[in-house]
Amino acid sequence: MTTTTQGFGIDIGGSGIKGAPVDLTRGEFAAERIRIDTPDESTPGNVIAVALEVLEQFGWTGPFGCTFPGIVHHGVIRSAANVDKSWIGVDLEKELTERTGQQATILNDADSAGVAEDRFGAAADVDGLVIVTTLGTGIGSAVLHNGVLLPNTEFGHLHLPHHHHEAEKYAAASVREDHDLSWEEWAERLQEFYAHLEFIFSPDLFVVGGGVSKKADKYLHLLDLATPIVPAGLRNDGGIIGAALTAAERSR
Repeated sequence: MTTTTQGFGIDIGGSGIKGAPVDLTRGEFAAERIRIDTPDESTPGNVIAVALEVLEQFGWTGPFGCTFPGIVHHGVIRSAANVDKSWIGVDLEKELTERTGQQATILNDADSAGVAEDRFGAAADVDGLVIVTTLGTGIGSAVLHNGVLLPNTEFGHLHLPHHHHEAEKYAAASVREDHDLSWEEWAERLQEFYAHLEFIFSPDLFVVGGGVSKKADKYLHLLDLATPIVPAGLRNDGGIIGAALTAAERSR
């Protein structure tokens, strides 16, 4: 049942597609989220079918938001680092709006998490420049200045100055797992990434999201930065919450 105090968010990821109704006044799920594995062949048709299934399981009728793990420009997918390359050029906003008969709002997954952290999470009371990063299969990023989002920053694709690695291929959470790095070894890589961002942007706060934010006590204290760095207040739920919030505000 759609109400004015609820929205709905879907979070498309490289490994799973999650969704839930969201209480827009509290910034939390209004019902337990569901998760369905991302199809092995993560083509637009296969993934859209799963997104529609998520909506149908809740019987949602109304505007909804949906994240995507890549550049989203006015609802059109412009990059696809961790899903099938056939996504590039797809107008996902148009596709989902036409398939559901409801207004869909599409945004980058890290941007969505950033919006949620700014409104309800670790950055809620912080003025100035906030950089939210999501550490997972890759590295996502969101930049907000006094609550205003600068979309599609994609800092995970920056090349780090000392080792000339692309950041997400050097310091993503998946790299720690794939190379069996200790928390200390991984923190050394994160240090290079965050120090580089700090030098360029002089932010007021770093917020670290993604699934590994649950274990922030194992690595964040090892970083030596002038900028405060804290785990995401919404942990890995920010994508769904931010998508629902953005869609609801757009529809007003």
